Amino acid sequence: MLLGELGVFASYAFAPLSLIVPLSAVSVIASAIIGIIFIKEKWKPKDFLRRYVLSFVGCGLAIVGTYLLVTFAPNSHEKMTGENITKHLVSWPFLLYMLVEIILFCLLLYFYKERNANNIVVILLLVALLGSMTVVTVKAVAGMLILSIQGNLQLDYPIFYVMFVCMVATAVYQATFLGQASQMYDSSLIASVGYILSTTVAITAGAIFYLDFIGEDVLHVCMFALGCLIAFLGVFLITRNRKRAIPFEPYISMDAMPGMQTMHDKGMTVQPDLKASFSYGALENNDNISEIYAPATLPVMQEEHGSRSASGVPYRVLEHTKKE
Repeated sequence: MLLGELGVFASYAFAPLSLIVPLSAVSVIASAIIGIIFIKEKWKPKDFLRRYVLSFVGCGLAIVGTYLLVTFAPNSHEKMTGENITKHLVSWPFLLYMLVEIILFCLLLYFYKERNANNIVVILLLVALLGSMTVVTVKAVAGMLILSIQGNLQLDYPIFYVMFVCMVATAVYQATFLGQASQMYDSSLIASVGYILSTTVAITAGAIFYLDFIGEDVLHVCMFALGCLIAFLGVFLITRNRKRAIPFEPYISMDAMPGMQTMHDKGMTVQPDLKASFSYGALENNDNISEIYAPATLPVMQEEHGSRSASGVPYRVLEHTKKE
């Protein structure tokens, strides 16, 4: 993973941001194929297509979308010098974009923290907004480092350290929100929705900050957007086929035990339902329970013995009242 992330970090210095960000669909395709091979699940041939047909269709769509992205994406970008980055940073389109993003981020954060809006779109949109700034700063830092290695020193520009601090800060908070989302939602849902939102916002930020689509004709832009949509659909189908985790039941269900009589026919349950309040104790709907199920009592036994001269054997009289 470290080598992969280093490779992605270095790639930002050699290609446009709008091309690199959508190509993360390749990792989803690789994960699906490697998972099928190395998990070694036992399956019957007739179940294979039923279980993995969506994964195969998703992989095919993601490959087609990736091909369109590579073919019609912007293929030229300027050198990441300190002067160019400073010029883009103070340009009015990016300042307007930053204003809109800050307002939207504050609103989403308010609803998430104060109004308990724990919807997955809200959380992952916070991640996407932070991620757009992460990729913008990563491209700037990587480009300036590569130029410095090549002999054109860029580390003496203050903008390098500003971008580096922003890169680290946004990456840390992005991981924090992702961790919170992973505790509430399934990982496959996070992967699909997060990929779609993060890619869309990152491409928008790259197009505004680095002017990726300046000089591109309408056909190339439309085909690039079509490739993104096809890749989005492919990733959604791949992650949709993942197995969902079975929630742990904190009690033994009485009706799941073979041969155990239950009271469900009369509208009563012995154990609480997971969807209801988690509590033990009284039965549900037990208004008339005393009439049906009375506490078990031991019978009263009385022994009456005749005299020694009386004939016959001693006998026992079992006395039960109607109530008992």
